[in-house]
Amino acid sequence: MSADTYTHPAETVVEESTTAAKSPSWGALAVVMVGTFITVLDYFISNVAVPSIQKDLGASSAQGQMMIVGYGVAFTAGMITGGKIGDLYGRRRMFVLGLALFTLASAGCGLAPSAEVLIGLRVAQGAAAALMVPQVLGIIGSVYDGPSRGKAFTVYGLVVGQAAVFGQVIGGVLITADVAGLDWRSIFLINVPIGVVALACATRVIPESRGADGARLDGLGALLTTAALVLVVYALVQGREEDWPAWSWACLGGGVVLFAAAVAHFRRRGAQGRSPLIDLTLFRVRSFSVGLSATLSYFLAMGSFFYLLALYLQQGRGLTPLESGLLFFALGAGFFGSSLMSPKIGARVGQQLPAVGTLTLAVGYVLVGVTVAESGESTSVLWLVPSLIIAGAGMGMTTGPLTNTVLSGIDPEHAASASGALNTAQEGGAAIGVSIAGTVFFPALGAALPGDYPHAFDMALIPLVAFCLTSAALMQLLRRRAAR
Repeated sequence: MSADTYTHPAETVVEESTTAAKSPSWGALAVVMVGTFITVLDYFISNVAVPSIQKDLGASSAQGQMMIVGYGVAFTAGMITGGKIGDLYGRRRMFVLGLALFTLASAGCGLAPSAEVLIGLRVAQGAAAALMVPQVLGIIGSVYDGPSRGKAFTVYGLVVGQAAVFGQVIGGVLITADVAGLDWRSIFLINVPIGVVALACATRVIPESRGADGARLDGLGALLTTAALVLVVYALVQGREEDWPAWSWACLGGGVVLFAAAVAHFRRRGAQGRSPLIDLTLFRVRSFSVGLSATLSYFLAMGSFFYLLALYLQQGRGLTPLESGLLFFALGAGFFGSSLMSPKIGARVGQQLPAVGTLTLAVGYVLVGVTVAESGESTSVLWLVPSLIIAGAGMGMTTGPLTNTVLSGIDPEHAASASGALNTAQEGGAAIGVSIAGTVFFPALGAALPGDYPHAFDMALIPLVAFCLTSAALMQLLRRRAAR
């Protein structure tokens, strides 16, 4: 890795190559993990706050979904573009800019006077996260090498999972504490002091790095992929709310056409020797193509479960945000415990660890569904704890190892595209998963009486279990390749 020499280590400009820094500072990892944690947290923390936000701002169920999905769509749609911008103009610079914009948008969310304004600011939050988060894997790839890089990727997977699982707990505590009468607004305002501290540290401990090829940004590719994703997700959310009018089907069809046009554009641009937004040659690497598909299917199942569980506990069982959030500790305990045990389990099952994880998650979901179906309104929700621990254990065995699977066979020159595609699959899977779960849950809810919630919840779990099984099946393709 070549570097220009400056007085302060944070001013070192690192060019992408196969040689890594010799003595990496773990301070850089700590700062970028803070950025990762709060951006993932803000996707999942809002699940537990949606009922409170709807009540306070008079929002509809579709607007409640859009507060989550709008953030996820903007986050997902801009991820690959954000990675390319970091390659061109500096990863640390774009990380700092994204973090600053995210902090400002969080302050705006905490002060939002209406549901419409909050949705708009959530989209702005997601766009800022899309500029910041892709730099994280790029920074890790440029700063760390060998065992250090493996440890850093493991920490990354653990942080993503912990933010997702404990987001509900943190949200419940903040809402119930009602600091200064802020209620749900505190879940966004808490990002402001955290963001300010991280900004103060970022320029001191993170070395600057850029991609080596200096290729121009693929603006048309970014436009096509962004528009396609927005059309598909908006149609799934708003179309269900309006009983699937003709325009919703037109949006879905238009999204498919735009995705096809984007692929054709990437192929043509690559053949011309120009750098496409997504380098399709990446998909020739089996561990990447199969692992990315498994990641998408896994996050379709994982992200939407938190949303469904929060709705069931608060609206179906009448729990407070704190009571609902504390129940998520069971998921967190399973996640944390299995994460610690993953190296030992991996030594026995090898590359099948993510498949074992998704199968365990499927079993956990089935047990949760059976428990809900057999529980009456007077039955304690604590009966859910064992099945939630099992589901959390499945998540812990999957999130980090699956990240390593996707990125393990990628050459350094493709690191930006691979990282952007991975982040897109994670956040896009979570956002689309919420949309799919909502299209099943709300029609099955009927009159929305307390007794209707168990049936709607169990029906919405069916596609989630299917996504888990699909992810496990995809991982078998890697096993067959390894055997040959």
